[in-house]
Amino acid sequence: MSLRGRIQAGAIALASASLLTFLGTWEGQGRNTVYADNLARGLPTVCKGITRHTSPFPVVVGDYWSDARCAEVEQLVIGKSQLQLADCITNPNVGQNTFDALTSHGHNVGVPSTCASRAMGLINAGRIAEGCKALAWAPDGKTPVWAFVTDASGRKQFVQGLHNRRLAEMELCLK
Repeated sequence: MSLRGRIQAGAIALASASLLTFLGTWEGQGRNTVYADNLARGLPTVCKGITRHTSPFPVVVGDYWSDARCAEVEQLVIGKSQLQLADCITNPNVGQNTFDALTSHGHNVGVPSTCASRAMGLINAGRIAEGCKALAWAPDGKTPVWAFVTDASGRKQFVQGLHNRRLAEMELCLK
């Protein structure tokens, strides 16, 4: 059965409670006031990583979002992202933890980037453990990936916090 079929059957959950808790660890849980995310070149962000790219509502620095609005939009955004991810996961053996780890990755770097990643290619090829490790490491197993931002001068800068998130996604994926 396809991943989308398993979602429809209730075997895989959209926006699971454990995923929302995991995202809260990395996406500024309790950030109800829209802020300019320095790691994303000032992109206005609120709640658990909601931006203008994902929200059906305007995201304006300084605006306040209630807990109820955050919860509503998070459910909508995460569910939509997970359905997009489900369409690019061709391995029917992907479980909830791997799906949630890929969701976190896609929530942070964009679903299209996650779908096109080396990690996704390995997971779809049935090499789930290798794919999970590829969320955090280059093929050499020593060089971090998805842990860099481009600064104002155009140079790539390593961000330990992003690498910590990639390591946590890898661990979740491997469970």
